[in-house]
Amino acid sequence: MKNNPAVSIVTACYNSEKYIGETIQSVLNQTCADWEWLIVDDCSTDNSVQVIKKIKDERIKLIKLTENQGAAKARNHGIKAAQGRYLTFIDSDDLWLPEFLETVVSYLKENKEEMVYTSYKRVDENLQPLLEDFTAEDNIKYNRLLYNCPMPMLTTIYDTARIGKILIPEIEKREDYALWLTILKKIPNVRAIEKPLAVYRIRSNSYSRNKFSIAKSQFSVYFKFLKLPLHKSLFFTFQWACNGLKKYERI
Repeated sequence: MKNNPAVSIVTACYNSEKYIGETIQSVLNQTCADWEWLIVDDCSTDNSVQVIKKIKDERIKLIKLTENQGAAKARNHGIKAAQGRYLTFIDSDDLWLPEFLETVVSYLKENKEEMVYTSYKRVDENLQPLLEDFTAEDNIKYNRLLYNCPMPMLTTIYDTARIGKILIPEIEKREDYALWLTILKKIPNVRAIEKPLAVYRIRSNSYSRNKFSIAKSQFSVYFKFLKLPLHKSLFFTFQWACNGLKKYERI
């Protein structure tokens, strides 16, 4: 009987034909080979599925949804199917550097930590430098996370044997932030590796780049998901906006 893989990788894919081939290659290039990859296609209307199917690797498992459900629900299908001890995510347009998985898994094992994330490079759609490397901040606690979210899904990994397999809250937007808040209610902190080990592609039409459009969603996380009082929800939304401006200052 085959042992379960050490790492489960989860990706929600929707109309990523242009980029997902590069993402796949970055995972195949990992120096750690003990992984499975659950790619959940959320009813793409382009050739994303065909691109994925061209890769003949039994570690890659394609899950095709029959109706579009959004990123949170798509990722949760992958999480539920995951068999690995360590759970991590990569979006269908981002990249990992070859030593990413080996480095983060070794860190969790050697330091007996529950969760870690790394610094990452920030580039444009054509992989040209756009912003300075984002440097991971160490020892993130729940109260710190309320001010803004330095942890991207791209470089964050956690140990399901220590904290369980946590499903992503199925809210309209900012579901990754809600996930980390949920986990940090269970663990004391999240550790950081300062070395950039991934490449985050900032696309010109990226939802996450339009801060004004997601302010309402950010407020909703505080007010509806966390059920903070109105004045605290407004305060943290303001802090998030200020920190967001700093985060995306150009080189």
